[in-house]
Amino acid sequence: MDDIVSETSLRRARLLSGLVMLTFVFSHLLNHSLALISLEAAEYGRGWFSLIWLNPVSSVIFYGAALVHVTLVLRTIYSRRTLKMPVREATQIILGLLIPYMIIDHAAGIRLARALYSIDIGYEVVINNFWIRNPMLGLRQSTVLVLIWLHGCLGVFYWLRYRDWYKQISPYLLTFAVLLPILALLGFSDAGRAMETNPPVRVVHPNQAELEAVVDRVTAGLKTIFGGAVLLVFVMRGARSWRQRSNAFEIRYDHGALVRVPAGLSILEASRSGGVSHFSACGGKGRCSTCRVRIIQTDGPLPEPSSLERATLQRVHADDDVRLGCQLRPRHNLSVALLLSSRQKGDMPPNAEPIRPGREEEIAVLFCDLRNFTALSEARLPYDMVFLLNRYFTMVGQAVEHAGGRLDKFIGDGAMALFGLDGDKDLASRNALKAAAHILRNVETLNEELERQFAVKLKVVVGIHAGPSIVGVMGYGDAKNLTAIGDTVNVASRLESAAKEFDTSIVVSEPLLRQSGHDAQTLERRTIAIRGKRNEMRVFLISELESRRFL
Repeated sequence: MDDIVSETSLRRARLLSGLVMLTFVFSHLLNHSLALISLEAAEYGRGWFSLIWLNPVSSVIFYGAALVHVTLVLRTIYSRRTLKMPVREATQIILGLLIPYMIIDHAAGIRLARALYSIDIGYEVVINNFWIRNPMLGLRQSTVLVLIWLHGCLGVFYWLRYRDWYKQISPYLLTFAVLLPILALLGFSDAGRAMETNPPVRVVHPNQAELEAVVDRVTAGLKTIFGGAVLLVFVMRGARSWRQRSNAFEIRYDHGALVRVPAGLSILEASRSGGVSHFSACGGKGRCSTCRVRIIQTDGPLPEPSSLERATLQRVHADDDVRLGCQLRPRHNLSVALLLSSRQKGDMPPNAEPIRPGREEEIAVLFCDLRNFTALSEARLPYDMVFLLNRYFTMVGQAVEHAGGRLDKFIGDGAMALFGLDGDKDLASRNALKAAAHILRNVETLNEELERQFAVKLKVVVGIHAGPSIVGVMGYGDAKNLTAIGDTVNVASRLESAAKEFDTSIVVSEPLLRQSGHDAQTLERRTIAIRGKRNEMRVFLISELESRRFL
């Protein structure tokens, strides 16, 4: 358990320290934005900013957070056995190294002036220095500020992107993330142009020369320390690689690839190093099981799984010969099979990560189907049937989208739709019933047209169920799409078949109807057997006329 607590604590420390610094930058950008009103408004805002962030307690928290964050970035670089990684990870690390180096000058000048000589550097001085006296320095500081904001926003995105509720608020967060730095830069430039027309009288502090000398020395010292720390990390990495090169081992993959890497690398790192496509939804942090491998053969004993790895493997009920590729660091030659990795180049490139990895979600699933389709198709020309089906598919798709659902796929003359991908399961059930009602109503309208033109009358049956399903991007190549699998999908399909058996329009499960909040008093109840389930399920039969209550 110690290793779980340790890694979790470090991850939380990095997140918390990053959030502290992001809050500081947020208030800094907000303060700059006030300059769009006036320089006096920005100066008034700076008073509150100084009160909050420049007191001793806040200073300790802020600089402690900065030190912790930078230290953990350096630790991450050292702990990685290979520098081959996805672009987004590389971007985060590079920004994490560039930002401290670029911001040291400004931070040291502001803090030292206040701490050593009680000089309160106001907006007039800052704008004058960065817009009039040294515009290139102003451009540099503006760039750094935007990079810090970008770095923090990326961190928040990768932290929250798989939360069920994040999809709902992400458009607002994106708008805010883009708008705030733009407003801050506009405020800075507006104040600068105003100062060009009415330049302030420059007041030289008696200790200005001494302050500048101190700032230069402190800045040079901090840059040297930071640069030395970064250099030390890479030197230590090089020494470790040189030491481990003599203990290299080989990994042979079941599809024929062979990778030889130094001891100490995990199988996932070895795959990336050798250009082998090895999937990892969490980026190799042990928080998922998608990188797991089956051990086919090994020339020596394998390290025992850590508590983190053991807990993950137990959760997915893995066999004894299955290990996590990101956690297993073998010392001997071995052969493995990538259980969840793409093996086709056109399917998924090395290091690729899906937009939405599979996870369990509470959703509602709707199946609809045409009755007597076989008899209908036998009596019609093939091209006529294509026309009829396309009209029917269009009607179903529009009904599903109008009700806030997602059309998953068409299966012959049937369709499958998902509701609740945004995380609201109660609304999902109501929307699924609404979609079914729209489908039945639209079929009536469609039949008025088709009866005149083709002398046919379509009849649709619908089955709906709600519950946990595995939702994720699945498929191959261009056929990949977001879909759902699991018991909930199977039950919904069975209810659609039951609608045909009971000669009714809609059959819904009791859990879905209860979840939707609709009254079931007037609906006909039945109990049916579900293949693969021991207990029978109570369902409700809804006629075409009764379905209109859900519109």
